[in-house]
Amino acid sequence: MKDLFLVTPPFTQLNTPYPSTAYLKGFLNEKNISSFQMDLGIEVILELFSQQGLSELFEIAYAQDRIISENAQRIYALREHYLLTINDVVSFLQGKNQTLARQICTENFLPQASRFQQVEDLEWAFGLMGMQDKAKHLATLFLEDLSDFINECIDEHFGFSRYAERLGRSASTFDQLQKHLQENASHIDMLSANILCKQIELHQPKLVCFSVPFPGNLYSTFRCAQFIKKEYPAIKIVMGGGFPNTELRSLTDPRVFDFVDYITLDDGELPLELLANKVLHPGKETAGLKRTYERLNKEVKYNNTTNIADYKQHELGTPDYSDLLLDKYISVIEIANPMHSLWSDGRWNKLTMAHGCYWNKCAFCDGSLNYIKDFEPITAKILADRVEKIAAQTGEKGFHFVDEAAPPALMKSFAIEIIRRKLNITWWTNVRFEKSFTKDLCLLLKASGCIAVSGGLEVASDRLLKLINKGVTLKQVAQVTNNFTETGIMVHAYLMYGFPSETVQETIDSLEVVRQIFELGIVQSAFWHQFALTAHSPVGLNPEAYGITPHYNKISFANNDIEFTDKTGINHDLFSYGLKKSLYNYMHGLGFEIPLQDWFDELPSGFRIPRTSIQSDFIQNCLEATEYTIPKDSAKPIWLGGTPEIISLTKSKKGRTWELYKMYFHEKTESFEISLEKEKGDWLLEVLKKISVMEENELTLGDLKADFEQQFDEFELFWYSKPINQLRENALLVL
Repeated sequence: MKDLFLVTPPFTQLNTPYPSTAYLKGFLNEKNISSFQMDLGIEVILELFSQQGLSELFEIAYAQDRIISENAQRIYALREHYLLTINDVVSFLQGKNQTLARQICTENFLPQASRFQQVEDLEWAFGLMGMQDKAKHLATLFLEDLSDFINECIDEHFGFSRYAERLGRSASTFDQLQKHLQENASHIDMLSANILCKQIELHQPKLVCFSVPFPGNLYSTFRCAQFIKKEYPAIKIVMGGGFPNTELRSLTDPRVFDFVDYITLDDGELPLELLANKVLHPGKETAGLKRTYERLNKEVKYNNTTNIADYKQHELGTPDYSDLLLDKYISVIEIANPMHSLWSDGRWNKLTMAHGCYWNKCAFCDGSLNYIKDFEPITAKILADRVEKIAAQTGEKGFHFVDEAAPPALMKSFAIEIIRRKLNITWWTNVRFEKSFTKDLCLLLKASGCIAVSGGLEVASDRLLKLINKGVTLKQVAQVTNNFTETGIMVHAYLMYGFPSETVQETIDSLEVVRQIFELGIVQSAFWHQFALTAHSPVGLNPEAYGITPHYNKISFANNDIEFTDKTGINHDLFSYGLKKSLYNYMHGLGFEIPLQDWFDELPSGFRIPRTSIQSDFIQNCLEATEYTIPKDSAKPIWLGGTPEIISLTKSKKGRTWELYKMYFHEKTESFEISLEKEKGDWLLEVLKKISVMEENELTLGDLKADFEQQFDEFELFWYSKPINQLRENALLVL
C-alpha cells in the first residue's frame, strides 16, 4: 500500500518521463510519506501500439464505419502488415532488437501510408552508415501513420504528446470541458481508466495527485478523476503542475470540484505535504494549507492559511525515478535534424540547476509568476550529487536541465565539479545568449559533457529585442552562438514573430538574419513561434505600453492566453507558412539563394513583401567585430590538459649558454609542443599543476602576475607570447 499516488496524465513525451512526479517523490521520501508514481501516458501508448491494441482499433474503426479517407482505407487494407510488425517496431524504438534496423531500412518491410510521402533524401540525412537513426526515422513515420488513423477513425483528440489540447487552451469557462466530460468515454479514455484502476487496486492510495504540465494533459486528468470519483469515492484527488500554476489563478467555477478535491498552485512540495497530513490524519489538528483551492459551502475558496515558508531548493531531496517504466520509453526521430532529435530521441534524466529565471525581464514571459520570478540556484556540489544519484538509479547518464535559463556562473561551477569527479555524462540545457558565454567558457562546458544549448533569439531585430527587454543584441547573439558552435556545442534558437508593433519590414529583416546565421552555420536548429499574449507577462499586465488592445473574456476557469488587436493592424498569421517553410530549408542547408519574397507565395493578392533592409554580410560583420578584451586580474585561469613530456636542451649563442625546455602536450585530438627557457618552464609547470581543473584553487590571473614578476620581467610579455598563445588555443582557459 502507498499513501499517495502521483500521476502524469496522457500525453507528454514518448522518449522520457516528465520530471514533476519524480521531483515530488524525491521530496516525499525525505518526509517519510509513502508514494507510488506512474506516467499514464506511456502506459496508454504501449497498450495502443501493440498487436492486441492495434487489432482492437481496426475492429472499432470498421464496426463504426469510420474509415473514410483514402489514407485510412490504405492503412486498414494493410492492417495485417501493421499487426505483424508493430510489436517488433516498438521494441526496436525502446532500444531492444537493434538488428531490426537493417530490416526496417529495406524498401518493403514496413507498410507505408501518407507520412512516407514526405520522406527526405535519407542518404543525405543519415549517410550510408547511419543505419540506426535512419531506421528510427522510418519507424517513427510508421507510428505517425497509425496516429493519423487513430485521429481520424477512433479519437479526434489523439496526439502523441497531447490529448484534447484544444479543450485546455484558452478555456476561460469550464463549459466546454464539462460538456465533453458528460459524453460517453472514448476508447482511449476507457483504456486510461483501466490502467489506472489496476494501480489503484494494487496500492490502495488515499490521495491521488495529478501533475498537469500542459493544456494537452487537462482533459485526460478530468476523465481519470471522473472515473476515480465514481469507482473510488473515498479517495481524495488533488491537481497541480504547470497548467494550474499559469492558467487557474482566477478560478471561481465550483463545478471543477465535482472532479477534484483540491488544486494547488506554484511549488508543489509544501502544499502536497500539508494536504497529505490532512488526508492521512483526519481529525488531527494540522498547520493549514498552502496555495490550495477547495470547495467549501458550494463556493471556491483559496486556502493559504499556513505560516510555514516554502522549502529551499537544497532541502527538497533528489528526484526519484523509481516506479517509472524507464526501459519502456520510445525513442523517435521525427525529422532529420540532430538538435530536434534531442527532444524525442533517447532517455534523458530531467533536472533543474535553479528555480526560476535569473533574468526575469522578458516582456512576453510570465515573469510575475512564482516559478519564474523566484530565482534560487542550488550549489554545484548538490547538483553533481543529484546527478550521480539519479544516474546510478536510472542507469542513464544523459541529463536535460530544463531551466528557464541556466545561470552561466552555475554552469561553470557545475562543469568544473563534473570534471573533477570524473563523471562521464552528456547534458544540455536552455540559456540566454549573453556575453558571459565566452569561447573559454564554452570549451569548459564542452569538456564536462555539454552537447547542446537552446536559447531565445526571438525577433531578430535590435529594436524589438530592446522592446522585449531581452538584454541581448544581434551582434552579441551572433558571437555567442558562434562560440558555442566552434567548440562543438549545438545551438537551437527560439524565434518569434508577431510581437506588438512589429512591422512587415521587421519580420522580413528577421528572416534575413535567420537566413544568414544558418548560411554561416553558427546555429544548427530553430523554430518560429507566433507571439501569444499571456495574462501574467509584462505585456499582459501593461498592454497599453505596447500599443495593443486586449479582448478580455469573463474568467471563471483558465486565464492566460488573451486575444488582442495590434495598432499596426497586421495579420501576422499570413507569415506563418512562409517563415516555417524557409526555416525548414535553411536547416537542411538549402534555399539560401532564394529571394525572401519567394517563400511567401500563398499571400493574398495585393499583399506586398518588402525587400530586406539588412545588409547581406550583416552577421559576418558581427562575427568579425569581436572586440579583444584584456582579462581582468580577478579572472581565473584553468588548465584542462595533462602533464607534458619534457626534453631539456642546452642552447648556445654568441658565447652565451642557457637551458631550454621542449614541452610536448598530448591532448585528445592532437599534440603540440612549445619551447621555453628552463626557469620560465619550471614556473609554468608548477602553475599548470596549481590551476589544473582537478585541483581546488582560487588563484587569479592577478596572483599569477604578482608571482611571475617577483622572479622575471613583465608578465604581459610572457602571457601573450607565442608559447602561451598555443596553450590558450588548446587547454588553457581564462574564466
